[in-house]
Amino acid sequence: MAQRSGMVEKRGASHWLIHAGMILGVVIIAFPIWLAFVASTVTQSDIISPPMPLWPGEHFFENYSKALVSGINAPVGRMLLNSTIMALGIALGKIFISILSAFAIVYFRFPGRRLFFWLIFLTLMLPVEVRIVPTYQVAANFGLLNSYSGLIFPLLASATATFLFRQFFMTVPDELAEAARVDGARPMRFFWDILLPMSRTNMAALFVILFIYGWNQYLWPLLITTDPEMNTIVMGIKQMFPSGDDFADWPVIMATSILAMLPPVIVVVGMQKLFIRGLVDSEK
Repeated sequence: MAQRSGMVEKRGASHWLIHAGMILGVVIIAFPIWLAFVASTVTQSDIISPPMPLWPGEHFFENYSKALVSGINAPVGRMLLNSTIMALGIALGKIFISILSAFAIVYFRFPGRRLFFWLIFLTLMLPVEVRIVPTYQVAANFGLLNSYSGLIFPLLASATATFLFRQFFMTVPDELAEAARVDGARPMRFFWDILLPMSRTNMAALFVILFIYGWNQYLWPLLITTDPEMNTIVMGIKQMFPSGDDFADWPVIMATSILAMLPPVIVVVGMQKLFIRGLVDSEK
């Protein structure tokens, strides 16, 4: 009994130690975000005159309304809208194209389908940064500069999503396809009625990842847009920082940074259950 109670006590100590480490890690990660939020609620003099306050000030509505309506180079509300449209377009477009590509590769028999799959897979070695010059030239020739189409369409292809959907479709029993064929279902009916519902958690997990990928894009929007009205929020934050002896409105910059974090956080929290199931659930 004494040995068993000692094991229980030891397990309890390790349990609390693990939780203490997790809490410490959360505090370390969250503290800079808390400081940014506090800086977005105080005045400029409170920030540049040490010590900086650790509790929110009384200028929350003033600073956030200034950021949303006027901003510094462009209204933050407009940049948030641009980033949301771009991130949604990239995420939904990548999923739509990838799931159809994987469906064709797995369920249709045509010459060279394995070659086409590996050609798609090899594009993983060619990220946007490598092919950015010819991609920009093609987009400019099609008149896609300063447009949502230019922000979204060149980034739609996704070898990773195609590979993940292909691997999932290969785990679906062949009996399902045979039963659908016997019942007279055409390939697209089989896709819409059977495969698509089964892929719901996979699509949710990919949507979260691809939305954040599109939201964090900086280099491509920087090249494809010259109109301040088409700036994304990531571009806007970079442009707000002063160069040389310029004045920096730090409360507005911090308010913009906090606003830029909200949409990805909402997407992750709102789709958390489906996201986790899409990554770890083996029962489809």
